[in-house]
Amino acid sequence: MDAKLNYDKLYEIRLRVGRPLFLTYDGGECFLKRPGQEQYLVTREDLKETLEYVTGYSLYAYEDEIRQGYISVQGGHRVGVTGKVILDRGRIMGMKYISCINVRLAHEVQGCADSIMSYIRTQNWVANTLIISPPRCGKTTLLRDIIRQLSNGWADTQGLTVGVVDERSELAGCYQGIPQNDLGMRTDVLDCCPKSEGMQMLVRSMSPDVVAVDELGCEEDFKAVETVIHCGCKLIATAHGESLEDILDQPFFYRLMSEKIFERYIILGKNDQAGYLEGVLDENGRICLKQ
Repeated sequence: MDAKLNYDKLYEIRLRVGRPLFLTYDGGECFLKRPGQEQYLVTREDLKETLEYVTGYSLYAYEDEIRQGYISVQGGHRVGVTGKVILDRGRIMGMKYISCINVRLAHEVQGCADSIMSYIRTQNWVANTLIISPPRCGKTTLLRDIIRQLSNGWADTQGLTVGVVDERSELAGCYQGIPQNDLGMRTDVLDCCPKSEGMQMLVRSMSPDVVAVDELGCEEDFKAVETVIHCGCKLIATAHGESLEDILDQPFFYRLMSEKIFERYIILGKNDQAGYLEGVLDENGRICLKQ
């Protein structure tokens, strides 16, 4: 294993049966070695012990989460699993013969949104904002800090009530219903709730000033976005993409831009480290800030 590896920048630990144990970090990846061995090969017993440990030796209590392909654990971390899926009339009922575990380590980076807050928040205004980023480039980390700063109050601005739909337990990292990540003092979280339903639930019941969600994608999500906007709430969301042009190839995003729903687009890119800010665009796609 690389002796220079900075464990504070470790993002994933991936175990695959019969293959090397990989560590993914900010800047690359490496595999685990043992003295006298070229590389350590993961055994099925390793997976069994890892699953037992992360579930507190109560694997049955996590059956519902495993059916969705991941387990949320204390600290806001997430453990993804793959194996043989058990189906019943086309519905996923569970998983067995688990062959891969991916431990994704949560990283809070408080203050990472400092450079863009003035573009999305003023004393009397909050921009409907879409964060665009390829995978593992920091969009969830950035969204988390934006939520925290909007909730607590940024600079001389008043804190806002923020409703978060955390479909995959990544933003708040809830453990037994309690957020493990700091999303601010005025934030309410719907954990493990589908985005489309959760956005409408928050608008109906929690009177948020801002609704925040991670990874818009399906048609139902966009219908819920329209509900949020028409109710007078502001929206902060993320989407997978290399650029604004990339996501505009998708009809729903194209329509939202045509209607100028999003007033700011934050573009993150690939660089030597996650969270590299390429620029901030306005509702017309014009540059407000460029690195």
